[in-house]
Amino acid sequence: MIQLQSSGNYIENKKKKRTKSIILTIIALFLAVIVLVAGILYFYFNKNIGAFDSANQENFTVEIPIGSSTANIGKELEDKGIINSGQFFKLYTRVKGEGDFQAGVYQLSPSMNLTEIIAALKEGKLFKKPELTLTIPEGFNVPQIAGEISARTGYEKEEILKVMTDKVFLKELQTKYKYIPDEIYKEGLYYPLEGFLFPATYEFDKKKPELKEIVGKMVEQSSTVIAKYENDIKKSGYTMFEMITLASLIEEESQREEDRKKISGVFYNRLEQDMKLDSDPTVKYARKDFDVQVLYEHLEVDSPYNTYRYKGIPIGPIASPGEKSIEAALKPVKMEELFFYARPNGEVIYTKTLQEHNAVYRKYRDEWKVWQEQQ
Repeated sequence: MIQLQSSGNYIENKKKKRTKSIILTIIALFLAVIVLVAGILYFYFNKNIGAFDSANQENFTVEIPIGSSTANIGKELEDKGIINSGQFFKLYTRVKGEGDFQAGVYQLSPSMNLTEIIAALKEGKLFKKPELTLTIPEGFNVPQIAGEISARTGYEKEEILKVMTDKVFLKELQTKYKYIPDEIYKEGLYYPLEGFLFPATYEFDKKKPELKEIVGKMVEQSSTVIAKYENDIKKSGYTMFEMITLASLIEEESQREEDRKKISGVFYNRLEQDMKLDSDPTVKYARKDFDVQVLYEHLEVDSPYNTYRYKGIPIGPIASPGEKSIEAALKPVKMEELFFYARPNGEVIYTKTLQEHNAVYRKYRDEWKVWQEQQ
């Protein structure tokens, strides 16, 4: 027999269920808020503890005066673009019990995380102004690099070139840096380290460092850059030495950033069609006359560097390519053109046929005579 529930009990149970539902809703909202706050705090913490800009390797000078508070140090680091938040720096160092920072001048980078920055400030890794700053421009070849080193250090150019070609030293470099290939010993090469003395600015703590130290730094930087493209080189179908050689041609042919990959595309088209590369800078290098305008009578110089006489990528690099030219050699723009002509103003004109190319040459060839007279 079914007994009916009284109306009073029914209302009371309904109230209990409603209260329970409200409590569960409040608990759920509370938990949701906790999760949300925890997520925000986690994001905020990781954003501030990590590097402010991991891709930015540039060093900035930061001065920490004697008696600086953590708040002042945090503000200075934030103003310099080294960290994301000076306020977080202050709170973090207080919680961690960090604060024994050394006054002085530092070189710090946005690519450093907060732990590295704090360690540098505690250890007192002060910035010391270099005694020698040596800048090697992109596109310099070995004799030009030797000339720049000579001008900045006082070493004789011949002495520098002797070190750069010393076989015992070259073997030492190969042992230390795996990206220096055996092709540097090929018969017919002018300079074994051509293409492997990376163009960059180098700093030394002596006015006249040992020549091996100077050359070693350049080779080390070259090895570091090449390592980034190891997989791309393996997929290219060419050896690393050939890629650096091609990159050196691109470096010498291009004056503007936007033309590097286009010129690379033209070179690839010519290689695929078994055409000579016809690159003027290879003629200059073959003749060891780097400033003269290339004339028709120069094109017949018998040298494995001369791409007007021999097909394919030349015997070796003709200059020190920058990273953008190395990247262009590996990632060319797809082009239909087979020819290009570079004007002194930096413009590069691309054409599909020899007839079109010759017309462009006749139109602008006198510009180079005027340009050379003005140098």
